Amino acid sequence: MDAATLTYDTLRFEYEDFPETKEPVWILGRKYSVFTEKEEILLDVTSRLWFTYRKNFPAIGGTGPTSDTGWGCMLRCGQMIFAQALVCRHLGRDWRWIKGKRQMDNYFNVLNAFIDKKDSYYSIHQIAQMGVGEGKSIGQWYGPNTVAQVLKKLATFDTWSSLAVHIAMDNTVVMEEIRRLCQSNFPCAGAATCPSVGSDVLYNGYPEEAGVRDRLSLWKPLVLLIPLRLGLTEINEAYIETLKHCFMMPQSLGVIGGKPNSAHYFIGYVGEELIYLDPHTTQPAVEPSEGGCLPDESFHCQHPPCRMSIAELDPSIAVGFFCNTEEDFNNWCQQIKKLSHVRGALPMFELVERQPTHFSNPDVLNLTPDSSDADRLERFFDSEDEDFEILSL
Repeated sequence: MDAATLTYDTLRFEYEDFPETKEPVWILGRKYSVFTEKEEILLDVTSRLWFTYRKNFPAIGGTGPTSDTGWGCMLRCGQMIFAQALVCRHLGRDWRWIKGKRQMDNYFNVLNAFIDKKDSYYSIHQIAQMGVGEGKSIGQWYGPNTVAQVLKKLATFDTWSSLAVHIAMDNTVVMEEIRRLCQSNFPCAGAATCPSVGSDVLYNGYPEEAGVRDRLSLWKPLVLLIPLRLGLTEINEAYIETLKHCFMMPQSLGVIGGKPNSAHYFIGYVGEELIYLDPHTTQPAVEPSEGGCLPDESFHCQHPPCRMSIAELDPSIAVGFFCNTEEDFNNWCQQIKKLSHVRGALPMFELVERQPTHFSNPDVLNLTPDSSDADRLERFFDSEDEDFEILSL
């Protein structure tokens, strides 16, 4: 059976449990012991939103694909890392999904933002069609940088979440740029599109007073995505310890990347193995019930997560972090600075206060097919596209 078309029911019996090891298990900034906290580990993993291949959804663009099997794995990984940012934003890192338990409205608001229909903020439809502006035709495989750029564009329409999305290019995070972006009082695409404080407004289809309050806040929650290439054809082992430390930070959103033919969403590690959610499972598209309730069980991975050796990781990845407050960001900066002094940990990127004079400003960069900078960066960070096999539908 083709691994790309396995059903959820087939897969749930084919995963190994966690190894009995004294090594700590790290999941998105949380430390666990396999011996005493196995149920907590599995509950944490199950609570992450799991986006997989789907079939029989409305045609993309009206006449395009009705399934993303074989080409949408990186798009689904992009959805997962961004969904984790929305979960942290609206539900908090301590939130847990329990099968059969009634969830709060904000949970369904987050989930609805990713449902496979054209009017959901981060649907496969929106990502695929927005990708055309990044030079990717519908049905073409994405690399980590491309999906990050597309999600940044889509986030400008999500006034409910009001996120500041920064993509750090050239292996450099510029603190001054991020503070300028997050301290802006205009989270919407333009001031005219932001409602006045007294207006009756809907966010993602739901009334939400917090959306208006956030418009006037001093710090917009930050989603920081850092596309990296950690080697030529395989990951340089000098980066492995640094990569592990990223999963230990409380601001961690995980990593999107994978290995040839497979993109994965990495959420942690144990020993020398990465822990990940795999999108390579084709499930039927989900439609709301007659009462408007959205069946959500298929959006949570209810079996032990997959693991793979860190050495097998493709060197082209994107690392994600979420800083809800300025204090979170300052704390993250301190951790990155300390990490540069850890023995045996080669920095994956540089953290600087101000932008080097030879850089373009990535937050005002014209990211269109005509932009020479965008083309140059995409060729560098998405050069792994040549190593991925595009499966026929």
